[in-house]
Amino acid sequence: MRYFSYNDYMDYKGNIDMNNYVRVEEEKAEYILEDGEINSQFEIIEILRKEYSVKSLCEVMNISRSGYYKWLKTKNILNQYEINRRNLEPLIRDIHKRKPSYGYHRINYLIRKETGWVVSDNLVHKVCKILKIRSKARHYCIYKKPGEESIKYPNLINNDWNTTRPLEKITSDTTMIWFKRQRYDWTYYVDVFDDSIIGSDVKPFYHGVSMKNHRDALQDMLNDKIKRGYKSQETIFHSDQGIIYSSVAFNNAHKDYNIKRSMSRIGTPTDNPIIESKNGWLKKEMYIDFNQDDYDTVEDYINAIIYDHNYLRPSYALNYKTPIEYRTQLGFK
Repeated sequence: MRYFSYNDYMDYKGNIDMNNYVRVEEEKAEYILEDGEINSQFEIIEILRKEYSVKSLCEVMNISRSGYYKWLKTKNILNQYEINRRNLEPLIRDIHKRKPSYGYHRINYLIRKETGWVVSDNLVHKVCKILKIRSKARHYCIYKKPGEESIKYPNLINNDWNTTRPLEKITSDTTMIWFKRQRYDWTYYVDVFDDSIIGSDVKPFYHGVSMKNHRDALQDMLNDKIKRGYKSQETIFHSDQGIIYSSVAFNNAHKDYNIKRSMSRIGTPTDNPIIESKNGWLKKEMYIDFNQDDYDTVEDYINAIIYDHNYLRPSYALNYKTPIEYRTQLGFK
């Protein structure tokens, strides 16, 4: 911090110069502001009025006397903004501690959901900046090279991801995750309609080509399709041209469930942006928001992540509803 001397107030002739005095006092106030003690030019006038007239000080600082006196009457009364800001701070700290990957939009969603208090995203953003709270998320994409395929299907989706009901269009992928210093293959299915995870399986790492891992994840999805009454309704299943997805055995496993296959072009992850994006931020959030020491097995860990994703995590694409909220409010199972 800079220390100010008497000479800082002098002009070149050695006389006290009022403009210099005010300038230096403003500069001092900038340092004091960091500690929250001075927050306006009015407070500088309050300090200097013992030595100079209010009229002169207002003229130098180019503010109205009426404005200063109005501030003087209300300076000890907190405005609604200050009240809201102070009340928001502990809520935001608590949510950030629980969900450090959340940005201010999702923090505000949880404030509304957990307390019923409705405030603007802008105010939450400002308070986050004051508290120096930022999402710890790092955005990245994962690109996979396709395996050798035995069956090719045309791209029926062709970047049209619009849906009118659950299980109309689904997508899937396998991604590698870490759990307690061990690598695992996690295969999961996503319903494009509500962004929910509807099938999943995790197995020890096998470069994403474990038939048992894919078979069990597929069966989990098919069980969900049956349970919710969608077995007879057509489902377009989009995937890459990986060696398992294109195998005869895999295709035979879902032939009785009214599933039409669709595949991305080789080496074109942009044909399946939903799953490519989800691979990135799902893993980002799981490593930030979930303490692996709290779970005995990798299965428990993944189940907790899926539950959070489907029932608790607000989705921007769903107007900050969770997948289950979105689906239920529209009257679907």
